[in-house]
Amino acid sequence: MTSTEALSPICILAGGLGSRLGELGRATPKPLVSVAGEPFLFHQLRLLRSHGAGQVVLCVGHLGEQIEAAVGDGGRFGLSVAYVYDGPEPAGTGGAVRQALPLLGQEFFVLYGDTYLRLDYAAVQRCFRARGLPALMTVLRNQDRWDRSNAVFAEGHVTRYDKHSPTPEMLWIDYGLGVLSPEALALVSPRNSGDSDLATVYKTLAERRLLGGYEATERFYEIGTPGALRETDAFLRTMALEAQTGERRPWPK
Repeated sequence: MTSTEALSPICILAGGLGSRLGELGRATPKPLVSVAGEPFLFHQLRLLRSHGAGQVVLCVGHLGEQIEAAVGDGGRFGLSVAYVYDGPEPAGTGGAVRQALPLLGQEFFVLYGDTYLRLDYAAVQRCFRARGLPALMTVLRNQDRWDRSNAVFAEGHVTRYDKHSPTPEMLWIDYGLGVLSPEALALVSPRNSGDSDLATVYKTLAERRLLGGYEATERFYEIGTPGALRETDAFLRTMALEAQTGERRPWPK
């Protein structure tokens, strides 16, 4: 599904070390790893543009200069792309978003630079606005199918979230896309949390019932491990073939 509704700015967290990819991630930043014949980030940017994205902020660290050289100002994708660098030390996912706030406005999407997410981004934005909460997390009813489930979702709220120590009643998983306001980050001071991870922000907001939820229905694809990369490569190649031939192939949801 595509949308012509304009999206709020999108913050892509692309500063990871790619350590789980072994040698492949040492010389190449993970968003530029070749998937279906071109850098993964190119697939992601085109997907976002098709859903109405206009402004993207890439938070980069490890080999970030390579990412900026490959993407440039984003014009080839129909986007305006800016860059925020970690600095001498990794900022962490939460720290990276905080550094990018001056470029993001009063509401913005946050997603990871290694995920390909098939959902209606404009609908997620409308849900965030309707909830009236400082943050929203997209979730998938996962039941440990694709990865370890880490969230409790009920009545439009993510009421519990724990990425590091999930519990058996957590049947949902963080899908990898959120919508946040600056208020969401202001409510969780890094001095109090002792953590620069965005997961800490989400966990604290969930405990305070300040984290809305939106249910995704299509499985996610990602490139964080060699196995996941191979699967995503096959999926995107099949999508490209379907676009050429008009034939459809069912994929797991």
